[in-house]
Order: sequence, then structure tokens, then C-alpha cells
Amino acid sequence: MNLQNLLIILPAFLLTIGILVTVHEFGHFWVARRLGVKVLRFSVGFGKPLWTYVSPKDQTEYAIAALPLGGYVKMLDEREGEVPAEEVHRAFNRQTVWVRMAVVVAGPLANFMLAVLIYFFVFGVTGNPAMYPLVKPLPNTPAALAGFQPGDKITQINEQPVTTFEEAAMTLVEEFLHSKTLRIQVDTQAGSPAERSLDLNNVALFKEENDVLSKIGLEPWSPKLDIMLGQIVADSPAEKAGLQPKDKILAVDGTKPESAEAFVKYIQQHANTPITLQVERASGVTDITVTPALKEKEGKQVGQVGAGVGEVVPSEILPTLQFKQRLGLFDSVTKSIQKTWQMSIVTLKLMGRMLTGEVSLKNISGPVTIAKYSGETASAGLPYYLGFLAVVSISLGVLNLLPIPMLDGGHLLYYVIEIVKGSPVSPRVEEYGLRFGMAVVGCIMVLAVYNDIMRLIN
Repeated sequence: MNLQNLLIILPAFLLTIGILVTVHEFGHFWVARRLGVKVLRFSVGFGKPLWTYVSPKDQTEYAIAALPLGGYVKMLDEREGEVPAEEVHRAFNRQTVWVRMAVVVAGPLANFMLAVLIYFFVFGVTGNPAMYPLVKPLPNTPAALAGFQPGDKITQINEQPVTTFEEAAMTLVEEFLHSKTLRIQVDTQAGSPAERSLDLNNVALFKEENDVLSKIGLEPWSPKLDIMLGQIVADSPAEKAGLQPKDKILAVDGTKPESAEAFVKYIQQHANTPITLQVERASGVTDITVTPALKEKEGKQVGQVGAGVGEVVPSEILPTLQFKQRLGLFDSVTKSIQKTWQMSIVTLKLMGRMLTGEVSLKNISGPVTIAKYSGETASAGLPYYLGFLAVVSISLGVLNLLPIPMLDGGHLLYYVIEIVKGSPVSPRVEEYGLRFGMAVVGCIMVLAVYNDIMRLIN
């Protein structure tokens, strides 16, 4: 990770955490104030305050603290100190159980509302950059056995219509959690409708932290693309041979490579062996001989020339592969609510499957992964960053509703018990619950950081 990446990742990460925490805590704050509860402090972050402001009207202290991974709203409460007699009616603990439940649930609800607003903005204003659900099967995979053909365009999954590749992937996951056999309607390259029956009964889709679609055996389809060189490493075989950035690879030893992956594989297999590349550049077509150097990569000896390699989509075929999904006002509202609901249910179900072992704990991510994707999506453009922000906001909302003491869901559990038994849970139960909740949340945080470290190492 170089300095340039850090200059993007760190501000994007701080912005992401700042938005999510502020929105969540503002939900608690806003509802508490509206329902007559006095708020003593609204803090974004923990630890030593870096900035504070005390409102002269209601004496609420607003603070930004040094540790940005969280925040809190401190309310007037007789259990935490002496309360003046004239303000007892504004203490949180004196409110009805329904008021307390409303204040607690407002935080996660604010996260869901943020996701809805983000999706509405993307669908209705910026437009959602999307790919058509064109797929191709990988050999010897469930998708190949189901009869998928290169260029199949998915139109429905178990009668659920899909219009983008992202929708297809999300619906595959959602339907897999219902049934291991999926009926998928496609339009073939010839334009005729067909149905593929995808049997996933023997596929451990979430056991390892790998791409779900690759386990099914599906990947995005596109026609053969131009292979182009990227950055050339200084003093590398590529530079010494005269290769340049943006050189288009027409042939390797007289044969046109099928893909950038196939080109790289050919290079790796020909260490210390001169190969002839036919390249096209602004000055014309020329042949260049380069000898890949022997390098060690992931414990193996492979050939490398020291050049980045990528595939370039010709502008004339771009409209057949991708489009900007922009909806009207009503459709944007409907789509935003549906997408937020779908993401919330799938997230909750996957969390539940972790308890049964069906979903690997390696899928839990921590602050390093969030920072990484914050930077990557911010670099890609506003719609991508907003989409990432919505996903994390939904995850935060779902996580906080889990019935774990210390989280909002744990407090809701106490209030449900209070409604059933007619009196609050005892202070002793709350104390033991807090210890248990801290232990659970602590273990989750340690696991998340461990997974982050292992991703960096790998």
C-alpha cells in the first residue's frame, strides 16, 4: 500500500465512519429530544474530545472525540447520577417502556433510512452504473452442468426478474438461502428464451471467503477484448525490449491470445525464453522480442516481463455490456426500499448461518477491510462509493438489532421482557448481561481484525 493509496483510503475511511456513526447516533438523539428526554452529550467518537460545543439553549454538549470507531448519546438518567427534581420527568429511566424502545430502535432505523436515501439518489439522480447480466460458465462447475452457454443473459431467477449483473448475483444468494435448486430464465446469444436448472445441493457457497459466483461457475461474459499493456516497471525486461504503456498485444509467438489471463499465463510459462510480441501502437504495428525473467511468485518460479496487463473494451461494444440504470421518482423510491429490505434480510440470514457453520467466520470484516473498500470505491466514483456506504450502513443497522446486551438489540430484548413480566429486569441481570455483551462484541472485533490481518498477509 503506497502513500498515494493512503492519501485516498484514510480520508475516505474517516468520512465513511463519520457519516455512519453520526447518522446512527442522530437517530437516537432526534427521537429522544422529540419524546421529551434530555440529552446531555452527543459524541462522534470515543476518548478524549478534540472539539466540543455546548448549546446555550438546552446545555447539550456536542463533541468529536479522538477514536472515530463509534459514538454515543448520553441522556439524563437517575441510574448514572443525581437528577434535579425539576428535571426528573426528562430522565430516560422515567420514560414509558414504549418511549425507551422508540429511542433505542431509532439508531438502526436511521441507518436503514440512510441506505434508502442513498439508493434513491443513485437510482434517481446520478444513475446506477450497471452491467447487463451476461454470463459465461466455467468448465466443470454447476453452471456448466446446468447448460449455461457463453453470452446467456439472465432475465429471471426463480421467477424474480433481474436487470443488472449485481441484481442477478444478489438474487442468486437470496434464492440459494431458500432453495438449493434454482430455475434460471435466460435469453441466449441467438435471442431465444431458455431455462437453466442450477443444482447447488453439493456447493458450500459460503464456507470459504471466495467469490460466490465463481463457486457456482459463472462469471461476466464479454466478447474478445483488446489486450493492452499498462505501467512498465523500470529496468525490467519489458522496458529493455522497448515495450510501452498502451501497447496493444495482437499476437504472441504468432498466435492471438484468448484473454489477458491467457497472455499472462503464457509469459509465466516461458521464463528465460525469448518470445515475440506483435504490438500495435500509434506509430503502427511492430514485432518486439522480450525474454521473461525468472521470478518467484507465491512459492512458484514463473516468468515475468515487468508490465501491467489489462483488457480494453472497444467503445463500440460498451453499450451492449453496460448501461446507466436511471429510474423515475416513484420507481426510485420503490427500488430503494426493496433493495434495502433485500440487503437487510440477506445480511441477517447470513449472520444466522454463521451460528450453524454454514457460513464461514472468515466473511466477517473489520476496519481495515472497510478502509480498503472505502478508498477503492471513492476512487471509482461517487455512485460506487455511495453504494458501498449504503451496504455498510445496512450491515451496521442489522448488527445493532441483534439481541446482544450492549447493542441496541440487547436493550430492546430487555424492554420486551419488561413488557411481558410487567417490571424492568433487575440491575444484577443488566450487569451480567453487559459483561456477556462486552465479551461477545469483543470477540467479534478481535475476529474481524484477525480476518483483516490475514487478508493483508495473503
